[in-house]
Formats: sequence, C-alpha cells, structure tokens
Amino acid sequence: MADASGDVVLGVDSGGSGLRIAVARAGGATARPLAVRTSREPVRTGPAGIDADHLLSQLLPLAGELAREVGARDFPAVCVGAAGMASMGDDLRARLPGALATAYGVRGLALAADAVTAYAGALGQRPGAVVAAGTGMIALGTDLTGEAGWRRADGWGHLLGDCGSGAWIGRAGLEAALRAYDGRPGGSAALLARAEAVFGPVTGLPGALYPRPDRPAVLASFAPEVGRCAAADDAVARGILGAAAGHIADAAAAVCPPGAGRAVACTGGLFGLGEPLLAPLRTALAERLPDAPLTPAAGTPLDGALALAAALAGDRLKLPADGKLLQITRPAPG
Repeated sequence: MADASGDVVLGVDSGGSGLRIAVARAGGATARPLAVRTSREPVRTGPAGIDADHLLSQLLPLAGELAREVGARDFPAVCVGAAGMASMGDDLRARLPGALATAYGVRGLALAADAVTAYAGALGQRPGAVVAAGTGMIALGTDLTGEAGWRRADGWGHLLGDCGSGAWIGRAGLEAALRAYDGRPGGSAALLARAEAVFGPVTGLPGALYPRPDRPAVLASFAPEVGRCAAADDAVARGILGAAAGHIADAAAAVCPPGAGRAVACTGGLFGLGEPLLAPLRTALAERLPDAPLTPAAGTPLDGALALAAALAGDRLKLPADGKLLQITRPAPG
C-alpha cells in the first residue's frame, strides 16, 4: 500500500482515449502521483454534451480503488479535466459537484477544459502560453490576473481550424499525394507512395475517408508519414511541416501575455514527430516571441489535474477561474 499520510487529492484526465485517474498528496511543491488507474472507454457525449452518468460510472469505482490503495477515507479536493468541457460540459457542471461531495466528501472541485490541465501540467501556475497539439490544436495563455483571464486561439476543429495539428498535417500530406497522382504542381511522389502503402490506391481515398465519423483521427494518422518524408529530405513534406510550425507559433503568439517572466511550452502527441517539426517551430517561435523562451513541458494533463487539485486543497490556486474553462465549486458534503 502506498503511503498517503496527510490529505490526498484526486485528478482526472478524460479524453478521446479514455480516462486516467490518479491520487497525490495535497501538500508539497509538486503533486506526484501515488497511484494511477486507467479506463480505456471514452466518455460518451449526447444531446446534453458530455454524459455525466457515464463519466461517474467509471470514475467512482476507480476512485474507490485508489482510496483503498492509499488508505484515504475521502478526497478534500478533486480536479476533473475533460476534452470538450468548455463547450459540452454543462451536464458535468450540474452533476459532478453533488455526486463527488456525496461519494467522497469533496470540499473543493475544479472542472477544467483539457487545455487548462495541459497548461497546468506543462507550466504549473506561471504566466505564459501552452500549445496542446495532437489530432487537434489549441493554444491557451494567461497572465494570472482575473481581469485578463484566459486567452484562447484555435481549437476550432479540423474543418474550421486546428491549423498545424496532426489532422491538418495529415490532410496536407494527402493533398500533396493526390497532386502527385494528378500531375499537378505541389505534389510529392514520396508522399504518394506512403499514402498508397497506408491506405491503398489513392483513388479510393474520398470514399474511404468522407463517410467516417473519425475523419480527424484518420487524417492525423498520416502525419507521421509526412514527418518521415520530411526527415528523408522531401521538399514538399518539409514545406508542410514548416507551414504547420508557423500556424502553431501564430497561435502561441496570439495568447501569450506581455511582460517579463512568461514562458511558452508545447505538449501533446504531435510533437513526437521530432526535429522535422520542432526545428522550424523553434525558429518560428523565436521570430514571433523573442522574449518568451520555449520551455520543456514539466508534465502531462493528468499531472496538471493533480496540481490543480492540490492547489485548490491548499488554497494556493493562482490560475484564473472561468465559467467554462476552469470552474471552481465548493460543494457541501452530502
């Protein structure tokens, strides 16, 4: 059994790949996970947005397992970070405070967009900007003042935005493959070969792609192929990643607050493409934000959820509250 002397807080990260739940001590400078549980079933969405009943059906039993493992009777503070919280989190905001207060005596609850937990995991509670990029892309920034609050850029989805994201890079790579197939300018024979190796004959791409409900993920699955072609010095692939880096840097610059002490961090699976993306991104950020150093992300969104819960428990929360992005409630235990 893990040693959990002192109050223990709970952090939750809910996204497209399921739930990750962890506990940490409330005190101390960092909230290091004592134990972690995972559910690989993504929380459903419906007419009311994110389904609170479905989330609770997974969260409450896993939280109970963690409480028993670390010897905790309750959780004084919890942070739930969820993809879609800002636009589809009304059911969670209505249902979670009472349910968690009744089940685990929760006295402080932070309901956060996943971009906020990504920010807290990457930079902690310091001013700056964080770009979270995987299949999609969003940038979030704050100067920690309640007046300015949070500044957001992009995150508008693969049809209207998410510029520079995995879906954006994958789509651009497939377009270049189709240009090569047609004999139009801007095509890449290398990307055409990779597209046919992954998806089969490119003439079948529209029929295979357009009806799928997971189009962004399918498009993003081709981004690593663009990265490999760029690493092999394909000029078109290098140009796509250079343009993606520019879009990412534009979003960071749009949200990064002015002043000393700010920092910029990038987090998410997209940056696993490595130097073919990171090299032009460092250049683009240095051009747009010369006084804001690029800082390695300190942790994950789950680490951020734990840090927010610990700060809430210790009355140390500095990140600005917001009705959609970071709602703080103090429910009365049932």
